[in-house]
Amino acid sequence: MAAYLIADVVLSDNAAYETYRQQVPAIITAYGGRYLARGGEAELLEGARSPNRTVVLEFPTMDALKTFWNSPEYRPLRALRESAATSNIFAVAGL
Repeated sequence: MAAYLIADVVLSDNAAYETYRQQVPAIITAYGGRYLARGGEAELLEGARSPNRTVVLEFPTMDALKTFWNSPEYRPLRALRESAATSNIFAVAGL
């Protein structure tokens, strides 16, 4: 069953985040993930929370998603992202 990583990101250091953005796709792909949305235009349809930079990744399973998230390859990039942005990130199991 597919699993989705959904991130809502507020940038604080564009240059550092650009480094992250350039390096992370290869690691995502190596763990079976793929982008479904990556910072495109977002429009609030309901509620009070305005969307920021939104990223949606699909992985083949929740285990694959968690393996990527905890991987030694992603760990330094995660630290870079955390220094360059504030994020709310969660994983959702697909149907």
